[in-house]
Amino acid sequence: MLVIANLCKSYGSKTLFEEACFQVIRGERLGVVGPNGAGKSTLFQIILGAEQADSGEVTFERGCRVGYLPQESLPVQNETVLELATTGRTRFDSASDGPGIDHHEPEDYQLTVRAKRILKGLSFREKDFDRPARELSGGWIMRAHLARLLVQEPDLLMLDEPTNHLDLESLIWLQGYLEHYPGGILMISHDREFLNRLTLGIAELRGGRVYRYRGNYDSYLEQKEAFEEQQLAAYKSQQREIERLMRFVERFRAKNTKAAQAQSKLKQVERMDKIEAPEDLSQQIKFRFPQPERSGLKVITLSGIHHAYGANVVYAGMDFEAERGQRIVLVGPNGAGKSTLLKLLAEVIPPQQGTRTLGHKVKFGYFAQHRVEMLQAGRTVFEEACDTPQRVTEEFIRTVLGCFLFRGDDVFKPVRVLSGGEKTRLALVKLLLDPPNLLLMDEPTTHLDMASIDALIYAMDQFEGTLIFISHDVHFIRSLANHVVHVQGGRLTPYPGGYDYYLDKRKAITPSLPAPSASDAEQLPAKTPGKSKEERKRQAEERQAWLKERRETQRLVEALEGRIADAEKRQTELTEELQRPEAHSLGGKAFELGQELAALEKQLAALTEEWAQAAERLAGFGEP
Repeated sequence: MLVIANLCKSYGSKTLFEEACFQVIRGERLGVVGPNGAGKSTLFQIILGAEQADSGEVTFERGCRVGYLPQESLPVQNETVLELATTGRTRFDSASDGPGIDHHEPEDYQLTVRAKRILKGLSFREKDFDRPARELSGGWIMRAHLARLLVQEPDLLMLDEPTNHLDLESLIWLQGYLEHYPGGILMISHDREFLNRLTLGIAELRGGRVYRYRGNYDSYLEQKEAFEEQQLAAYKSQQREIERLMRFVERFRAKNTKAAQAQSKLKQVERMDKIEAPEDLSQQIKFRFPQPERSGLKVITLSGIHHAYGANVVYAGMDFEAERGQRIVLVGPNGAGKSTLLKLLAEVIPPQQGTRTLGHKVKFGYFAQHRVEMLQAGRTVFEEACDTPQRVTEEFIRTVLGCFLFRGDDVFKPVRVLSGGEKTRLALVKLLLDPPNLLLMDEPTTHLDMASIDALIYAMDQFEGTLIFISHDVHFIRSLANHVVHVQGGRLTPYPGGYDYYLDKRKAITPSLPAPSASDAEQLPAKTPGKSKEERKRQAEERQAWLKERRETQRLVEALEGRIADAEKRQTELTEELQRPEAHSLGGKAFELGQELAALEKQLAALTEEWAQAAERLAGFGEP
């Protein structure tokens, strides 16, 4: 469906891509990952034709329809939310040889029903449907554009950080929807759980190249770790051999009788295909963050809280209490009052009725957008980070800044030139260097890449105070929360356990259907009211046969992925063996290894083709 061949792109002295190659087959779900600045969004812009590559080719399957959701807000015109969701308008024109949107639309009624269902899944209310889209905030405009793409169902859906503007409830709905999306998906995301649930492959941008891995994000991490261990072993082995040869050169190059041999060994070193040392990006952080003063057992209490925005009553007689050491995540549908509760706890808004009581020796800190605005524009990143009452060394501060991607000369950037995401990271660094014993955080992982999220999790896992937070990042929630408070209809329901405990209890109390999937009506044969018993029986048998065939295809895809992974592992081993000098010595195994490698490459090609066909069959199970 999409082929990227020998892509090169540079900005001045910085090379983003160098001979980068990969492809997306029809129906494939592929996650694009890599550190900030690796070129993920630039790659999307090149694919879409919004930017030009220095060289290389981007080729689409003829007639391929593409839908794109960028990170930043898209423009709106005079349409209502529902009109925006049902329009075929797009930034790409239809083209036979390139990406384009098919402007053929279904019947208006069907389109409207479908759009309303998707808008509700993304937390829009019915009264929002006729609201002018221009009145919405940037995040809600992005949701409306996402709904438009899902209604259109393009052959390839390109999503750049689609979860940034979603709350937890709508994110879970979107995951369920995309799991059954009939087209291909190419997405950039820093949400580990989202990638794990949806992707069948990972494309990592690293060092100007694109590396493909099969499976979800966790599988990618395992494969990458194994590859880096092999690469490190090969690198060390080669370095030992180079060191041995160079010792000979240094020792005998000045002796007439050995000079020719020394020169020969020097040329041997020069001719070597040098193995690069693997980047140690997965190394665990090994330092301890400063800790706050210990508070009393009862940290904060809200009693009889009433709060309303005009006629919209959010809380009427609400009570809340947090104790020392609790890590409480606030969950619930959009508009339920989670951010209002956090602001009441942080005294950002005063309660209209009721009392707020802080416990003994409690010092609270609130992390939200206003904290970013407190940074001083005239300072450098390092100067701003050093402005802390804690007694920590400059080396420690540099280390913490490095964990949040301020490395090298980045620490001397003026605050005024930082992007929104960079300011968020710097504000987090300042908070972690002088943490309060009650920490209130509203969506702290927005604008963070995975390395920064892991650094924040590491810091919060050490945190000895009390944490109350809102997040849509399920991996972040699972890693930290030991209490969950569900907020809905002005009521707070506590769950004294982690996120999985909360999910189990919610299912037991209010069992619900799974999130609606793409093209629900077309996915499975459904019972039709008024049919005869024989007809219903036949439909049930068809359904079971459909499910059986789909499960068998799924098992075949997984089995082929396992065989391909084993073959690729053996391919790496053979390549490493062939790089060793002893393989090419008299009586060496170079010929046998070469034969095995050639046979393995043929086997891999056949397995990959078989996997592609099976994966395409699996993706095509939109009809029974």
